[in-house]
Amino acid sequence: MKRRPLGRSGIEVAPLAFGANVFGWTVDEPTAFRLLDTFTDRGFSLVDTADVYSKWAPGNSGGESETMIGHWIGLGGGRREKIVLATKVGMEMPGGKKGLSRQYIAQAVEDSLKRLKTDRIDLYQAHAEDPATALDETMEAFSRLARDGKVRAIGASNYAAESLDKAEKAAKSAGIPRYETLQPGYNLYLRQDYEEKLAPECQRLGIGVIPYFSLASGFLTGKYRTEADLAQSPRGAGIKTKYMNERGMKILDALDRVAKDKKAKCSQVALAWLMAQPTITAPIASATSIAQLRELMAAAELSLDRASLTVLDQASAY
Repeated sequence: MKRRPLGRSGIEVAPLAFGANVFGWTVDEPTAFRLLDTFTDRGFSLVDTADVYSKWAPGNSGGESETMIGHWIGLGGGRREKIVLATKVGMEMPGGKKGLSRQYIAQAVEDSLKRLKTDRIDLYQAHAEDPATALDETMEAFSRLARDGKVRAIGASNYAAESLDKAEKAAKSAGIPRYETLQPGYNLYLRQDYEEKLAPECQRLGIGVIPYFSLASGFLTGKYRTEADLAQSPRGAGIKTKYMNERGMKILDALDRVAKDKKAKCSQVALAWLMAQPTITAPIASATSIAQLRELMAAAELSLDRASLTVLDQASAY
């Protein structure tokens, strides 16, 4: 399995990342441990979380995902060395704490390190743009963390192309670390914004891309096709609103055809399509069971020929 670089950071990862947003939400701690063991035992390494995960679940306040990962790391057995640990800062935590100010980043990273039971974060990402804080201040705050050895590389999530350019210039001007990665929403259905605006900028700057919503909240697995299917999922209403339309059905039909031809699953084809895009480092996908995870990991071994890519490109054209 060929590894891919995270920008110019010197860090390399397998071509699929595990999305730990499900930890503390639809995945309990024992299951999380089994998922992480299975993922790393197969040679995959990039585990993506955030301080705010999974604040939205009833009874949660944020930090649950990081805490579970920290408990797994605490089991020992070289687990920390098996993963490239990525987390994020910036979204609102209890008490109205949020943003990318120097003071808040300095405190938030300590909170994350404590929950994660580690002395370093491999990839620390700004979760979203903070209009209340100057980019120079944010970049300088991240540079202090890198200087102190608390962070190996920094990245951005949900940034506009113009903001990536400004951040690059700010870092270059100050002679400090730059953003090495971008985490945008991108999949077979959600293409236009990324491909028209962000992809050219990421290519120009040599930024690694680790997209979220790789399977469109599960829609691209092909398991949601009827009202009855949607009723089985807590995400059903959102899937119906966003994806259950003529274009969505056209994409599922194309996935069915390619999957049949390749003797694969729709989810594997959708991920393999992402992996085949020139700017993509590793799509992020979540799993709630070992069987589901094994299905997703197999996508890394699936190579799509030009004819298959064309079928998918045409069906998902915008």
